[in-house]
Amino acid sequence: MHIIISNATDRPIYEQIYTQLKAQILSGALQPGQLLPSIRALAKDLRISVITTKRAYDELEKDGYLYTVAGKGCYVAQGNTQVLREQHLLQLEEHLQEALRLAPVCGLSTEEVIDLIRMLEKE
Repeated sequence: MHIIISNATDRPIYEQIYTQLKAQILSGALQPGQLLPSIRALAKDLRISVITTKRAYDELEKDGYLYTVAGKGCYVAQGNTQVLREQHLLQLEEHLQEALRLAPVCGLSTEEVIDLIRMLEKE
């Protein structure tokens, strides 16, 4: 598991952790049933507050990405990751359709939109 915290962004640290762990779960880098580092261990590794790490884990659990076993730790949730991935793909498709609808208004071709996406990806 690899998490990078950036102080150069206005996004809260717990949200950065949430986003990166969610992406790793949806991509399959973190497998269902896999034990995550304890809240304290992750906080120590990232040199952040335990409260911040707990908030990220709580949000992930609330959204169905993790589950907690008392006294044992937090695990990647089983089963619903495929459903969540499909929901995100649908959302992505909607955003891309909106981008393609706006492109002609801005005088951009489809190729220019693709170039823009590639440029944003590198940032």
